[in-house]
Amino acid sequence: MENKKILIVGAGFSGAVIGRLLAEEGFDVQIIDERSHTAGNCYSERDKETEVMVHTYGPHIFHTDNEEVWNFLNQHAEMMPYINRVKTTVNGQVFSLPINLHTINQFFHKTFSPYEAKEFIKTKGDSSIAEPQSFEEQALKFVGKELYEAFFKGYTLKQWGLHPSELPASILKRLPVRFNYDDNYFSHKFQGMPKDGYTVIVDSIMDHKNITVSLNTKFDKEDQGKYRHIFYSGPLDAYFDYQHGRLAYRTLDFEKFTYQGDYQGTAVMNYGEESVPYTRITEHKYFAPWESHEGSVMYKEFSRLCTEKDLPYYPIRLVGEMTQLEEYVDLAEQESNVTFVGRLGTYRYLDMDVTIAEALKTAKVFLENARDNKKMPAFTVAMK
Repeated sequence: MENKKILIVGAGFSGAVIGRLLAEEGFDVQIIDERSHTAGNCYSERDKETEVMVHTYGPHIFHTDNEEVWNFLNQHAEMMPYINRVKTTVNGQVFSLPINLHTINQFFHKTFSPYEAKEFIKTKGDSSIAEPQSFEEQALKFVGKELYEAFFKGYTLKQWGLHPSELPASILKRLPVRFNYDDNYFSHKFQGMPKDGYTVIVDSIMDHKNITVSLNTKFDKEDQGKYRHIFYSGPLDAYFDYQHGRLAYRTLDFEKFTYQGDYQGTAVMNYGEESVPYTRITEHKYFAPWESHEGSVMYKEFSRLCTEKDLPYYPIRLVGEMTQLEEYVDLAEQESNVTFVGRLGTYRYLDMDVTIAEALKTAKVFLENARDNKKMPAFTVAMK
């Protein structure tokens, strides 16, 4: 009898989506997760004291131009309209992000029109930088020293633990500057928040007769022979017992506190100055503006280098890590019947919509290969 058993390591979006598509095609899917809850870092729950829906591992705002992903998500959630409007406190003032016409006029005490602002910013940019090699050069070339130091330098130092001159220009691929008064942080066609949080979405995706979910369960390589295929969304280096060393990540520490009333009047307040130790404060009731709460829940976010005891958030992906990553990719491609997926499995920063899109693709590739009796690759995205 053909082996229809599939093991998926990780009960976040990657594992849930792959599991659902395979379950619908008759595969027997076992999803395991080390944590005591589903939904991975998207996990959300009601705060017991205030009843505010809290994004436990930091805020997640859904935004995409991918209609297939948006339609898939809406099969499992009621998505509410939500526009992410980010503020930042710098030099004793509050500004809107991304940098827009209001930010420019407020910062420079001007009343520029869009055309005047464009011409003015050109005079501020460093035209001597022909091909920016670093984050710092990219910012200086396009917005100049004042805006760079106010809105990018300190925040970047805190977020990455590195000076912007040490980070590649690619991190700032498209400088977020708008010459109108649009303060919508994202520019995607579809934007929203799930009415009942993200956990219920992931649970709904995994709610299928052919799916079994086991929490508080570690992956054991000894069990590999029981399954036709494994989809692994844990850390790539952990799968190989860190034999080439640990890939570098940033992690986040959260300082949670409550308040009666409104604490800051907005969902996200960044703090761009290096002298403020945290990167931002998030006020979670503002992520659900259709609800009404007297109390409020806030998180101060602190970024630092991830140690072996921490939860990895952002892959650093600098030159040293990329060389190390290639060694792990080579090992992965020698494995049989294992595919590495998601943020940790592919060592890439992924927004939720990209995570879902890649999971949909991975499931389709597996089903096609299963039909044609072909070998499933270790990765369904380019890794080199």
